[in-house]
Amino acid sequence: MAQTDNRKQSLYFPEEMLQEIQREATRQDRSMSWIVQTAWKLARGDIKKMPSVNDVIEPDRR
Repeated sequence: MAQTDNRKQSLYFPEEMLQEIQREATRQDRSMSWIVQTAWKLARGDIKKMPSVNDVIEPDRR
C-alpha cells in the first residue's frame, strides 16, 4: 500500500472563499480539505498552462 504524506500546511483564503468552500463541503458531506485537494487535482492542468511571473516579458522602460 502506498504511503500518504500527511504534512500539515497552513493556507490562507479570503473569508468569502472560505465560506463557499465550507458550504460545498457541507453539501457534499466531505471535509474542506477533501474539497480543496479535489479542486486542485481537477484544475492542475489548467493552472500549469498559466505563465509564471518569470515568463512574462517586461515592457521596454524608456
